[in-house]
Amino acid sequence: MSELVTGDGRTHINSRLMRESLQNRGVLSQTDSDRDLRVFPDVTLVSIGGQSIFDRGKAAILPLVEELVEIKRDRSVKMVIGVGGGTRVRHTISIALDLGLPVGGMAQLVGAMEELNAILLNTLLAPHGSMPMQRDHFWDLPLYFDAGITPIAISVPPYHFWEPPPEAGHLPMHGSDFGLFQLAEVLGMKQVIYVKDEDGLYDRDPKKHPDARRFTRITLGELLPQLPDDNILDRELFHAWSHAKNLERITIVNGLVRGQLSRALRGEDVGTVIVKEPA
Repeated sequence: MSELVTGDGRTHINSRLMRESLQNRGVLSQTDSDRDLRVFPDVTLVSIGGQSIFDRGKAAILPLVEELVEIKRDRSVKMVIGVGGGTRVRHTISIALDLGLPVGGMAQLVGAMEELNAILLNTLLAPHGSMPMQRDHFWDLPLYFDAGITPIAISVPPYHFWEPPPEAGHLPMHGSDFGLFQLAEVLGMKQVIYVKDEDGLYDRDPKKHPDARRFTRITLGELLPQLPDDNILDRELFHAWSHAKNLERITIVNGLVRGQLSRALRGEDVGTVIVKEPA
């Protein structure tokens, strides 16, 4: 039974935080832990880019769907698929900016655009067992896994109207890439694989600079001081990852090259592999 503390006109359950301010830095430092509970340590989060894959139409989507179906035949592979919204997100944000909508209002709208791509992908994967996951319904995941159903989630983090004010400009800081990183970190997943239209992360935009150099395998600590200005992933992701505890590996693969996703799911070094600590 918990010990009760009295004497100041109130009754407390004895704990180290009972009379402390949760804004005090000294108190916060005492709450640090070496680990979090890893809810899904055997699950991989697969992010399929909106602009890079969906906006290319059937030439990009259908071969990737075929590869996902082949992957699903291996019952030992557990994955959640996340989808981006692509160009329609940019159209929506452009209109929202013209109307003067607040940042949180734009964050709410972006998620709605991504839901359309989740439904589109589910239509193609449904015969093989898939289901669009409602926003924030992360505790339904065990039901999907037990039933052999691949859940499809939207990527934008569920800040909605609580999206923090951005450091610069008026666009939400936390985009699709960050949202899926956050999901994988909170639930303690094995890895995140970002499926883009490039062979990985480069020191410069390879579409503009043919001599751009690709990072093959690099630690987060090595990457942070040289983050490219034109980044294939949200910059906020890397900064948040430096404070995270669970996620150890992020891989960026080319979804237009058949087999790269399958190899990454098997744990092979393909595309760009970023690890939290030196291997």
